Amino acid sequence: MKDIFKQLEKKLIVSCQAEGDSPFNSPEGVLMFAKAAIMGGAAAIRSEGIAKTDLIIKNVSVPVIGLIKGKFEDGYVRITGSFDEVEQLININCPIIAVDGTKREREGLQGHEFIAEIKKRYNCTVMADISTYDEGLACAGSGADCVSTTLSGYTPYTAKSEEPDYQLVEKLSKALTVPLFAEGRINTPDIAKLVINCGAFAIVVGSAITRPTMITEWFVKQL
Repeated sequence: MKDIFKQLEKKLIVSCQAEGDSPFNSPEGVLMFAKAAIMGGAAAIRSEGIAKTDLIIKNVSVPVIGLIKGKFEDGYVRITGSFDEVEQLININCPIIAVDGTKREREGLQGHEFIAEIKKRYNCTVMADISTYDEGLACAGSGADCVSTTLSGYTPYTAKSEEPDYQLVEKLSKALTVPLFAEGRINTPDIAKLVINCGAFAIVVGSAITRPTMITEWFVKQL
């Protein structure tokens, strides 16, 4: 585990995901994204779904952060929210498993309680995806091996912004003893550098690298 994190410090992780009617929405499509990202210097890949994550793990030499997306009853995204989903990721030898660490309940447990139970049941490395300072502290205290700000702005009780949650990164980086990954709305290299300067252990970027439809829309909107 320590060796994996050593590889990632101050580095870029690229989130290779495709959904809906995207022409890249297949295991082969996201694998091409992953290979291109690694050619550009990505130190790790973040991937969603068993088939896609499994294919990436088998075809790249960098660490992979795997997850399974679902939804809570209110429609908000949930990241790897059941023991069955954790087991599916373990079964494909996923090096790091991203788990929803928010205070919302799943399996009758809040995020930090769910993570504590995962660490009790399984031998796996867990990244806690959180949205607030308190969630980050609680997950780290419950055994999460690292914490990510992935869900800031994507829970009903956090404000959505056009920019990364710099304040959350700064506060958590000073309080945690486990690595803090920053993710969410990091859309330019300059912003990535700012987030690292706020104390992030490493950066996760998705849309600005692997969502060509969205990037095209940014340009079209400006024009």
